[in-house]
Amino acid sequence: MAATEPDKAPDKASSTVSATDLGGGVWTIPVPIPDNPLGNTLVYVLESERGPVLVDAGWDDPASLAALTSGLESIGTAITDVHGVLVTHNHPDHHGLSQAIVDASGAWLAMHEADAAHVHLFNTAPRSQWLEHHLAILQAAGAPQSALDDLTGLRTASIARKPRMRLATPDRTLVHGELADVAGRDVRIVWTPGHTPGHVCLHLEEAIGPAGERAGRLLSGDHLLPDITPHIGLYEDTEESDPLGDFLASLAKVASMPVTGVLPAHKHLFTDAAARVDEITAFHETRLANLRARLVAAPLTLWEIAVGMDWNRPWEQLNAQNRQIALSEAAAHLRHLIKRGQAGAATLDDPIRYTAS
Repeated sequence: MAATEPDKAPDKASSTVSATDLGGGVWTIPVPIPDNPLGNTLVYVLESERGPVLVDAGWDDPASLAALTSGLESIGTAITDVHGVLVTHNHPDHHGLSQAIVDASGAWLAMHEADAAHVHLFNTAPRSQWLEHHLAILQAAGAPQSALDDLTGLRTASIARKPRMRLATPDRTLVHGELADVAGRDVRIVWTPGHTPGHVCLHLEEAIGPAGERAGRLLSGDHLLPDITPHIGLYEDTEESDPLGDFLASLAKVASMPVTGVLPAHKHLFTDAAARVDEITAFHETRLANLRARLVAAPLTLWEIAVGMDWNRPWEQLNAQNRQIALSEAAAHLRHLIKRGQAGAATLDDPIRYTAS
């Protein structure tokens, strides 16, 4: 996803945004994501005794910042008043504007330690390391030379087009089961790894359920979305890593919670968390079954697995970056089949071919 040029001023009319009052001291502001079919990130504002606390920040772009500023002003506050930012996960449409908010307000910034580690790696690793790492993944997967050349060209163009960005470093840690620092309200941190290793949801404990439990709405980030599923790719190439297994377990965790409504980071609000969990789980189980059937028919390289999977566009229409994302998601599904004992390496050739077990 490409941000607008840094010296391009936002269109003031298009960035005038009003927040929507969701009741109970919660508002949502649609912050645009440039050149992306998702359209925007739903940034949530939580009223607290020490000032507004944001859940996520939005994409780092002048028009996005103008929209967030406008939305805050529509509820009688300002970006300079922000007391803290709770980041559900380290992706640019959620964490991108964090530094601008901290610079304007002095707000604290909180994130799960697993994603904070990725922020540190992004800020300190040489730019060349990203390309070297992903080229190695392509080679191991059995990708053709043209795919390696396309990724190299994309990365070279990106570096030439814009300076290196730095991600805001969190100064607080979100710990599963603890309450976030939102004075005057109970906001429970729920660790939901899968989309990223440190993804969290936030449970607004607003009422007492029938069994005496603390019930309320769930700020679900990208973990639970109304009509799309988040990208699930390999966090790291170790035998222990199983992001899809983490994601399915996180879904089950959320389904068992007393959730009265879901406030996702994209699209629209919805009510039945457990039903949506069932739909997403069924989607991935179908994907796993289809992949295993293909591996029964013939041993495949990871590249061949990815090419043959269903994506939101035909494989031929995916650019080099989106193919890399698709390859990572294919790898996560293959890894989960291996963890289940339903697939394994057919040969140890270079590249490795996999078959059903």
